[in-house]
Amino acid sequence: MNFTGKVVIVTGSSSGIGAAIAIKFAEQGAKVAIVGRNKNKLNDVAKKCNNPLVIVADVTKEDDVKKIINETVKQFGKIDILVNNAGMGIETGITRENALEAYNTVMATNLHSVIHLTHLAVPYIIKTKGNIINISSIASLSVAFKAGFPYFVSKAGLDHFTRSIASELAVSGVRVNSVNPGPVKTDIVENMGKTKQESEAAWDMMKGMTALKRVSDSEEIADLVSFLASDLARGITGSIFVSDNGTLVKSE
Repeated sequence: MNFTGKVVIVTGSSSGIGAAIAIKFAEQGAKVAIVGRNKNKLNDVAKKCNNPLVIVADVTKEDDVKKIINETVKQFGKIDILVNNAGMGIETGITRENALEAYNTVMATNLHSVIHLTHLAVPYIIKTKGNIINISSIASLSVAFKAGFPYFVSKAGLDHFTRSIASELAVSGVRVNSVNPGPVKTDIVENMGKTKQESEAAWDMMKGMTALKRVSDSEEIADLVSFLASDLARGITGSIFVSDNGTLVKSE
């Protein structure tokens, strides 16, 4: 794929899937705006992205969301592709004391921020007849464990947001799709407060949950995002693309 001259925003690109996506687009010639809260991690990713625009921002803060759009347009003059990747999870259950607090926190990052950023980016994406890719999860399609309802609900909402705005924006020539990974080895488990040992145990457990007995790496998801953003996928919009090593179809 060749994205020379294209301008791409990738949120949550300081590590994991977001970093891999940003690096992939940069390798394919795009001008990339990388977004995240950790400046040091963003700077490490920037070294692999051919002089990207580095934006330190929290997508749950209104002024920061505006800054992402304003700085990108000021630097590059347009927006072709928006990748809404920033996400997080909190382990909780509906009977726990922190249930509503956890729900509000997760929804603010995983859904509200996506809607806000997309709302501000769409006028520019319509001008370029670009596209939007949301990074969701197979958690939108299946309940994998008992203590994760805020994450599951946020990703289910994100999937239907994808379909809804794909329908709305098709008349403007803008495509909107979702990538729903299964287990992908990133720092998400440790970011949920688990120790390194607990994280390794979790990845081993997740490997056993897949039909192919493997956990993906971030580059696999970046390849899929690159395809969906390219003209090879010019007929695809409103679609939910699962890449889960057969987790959803595993049977005993």
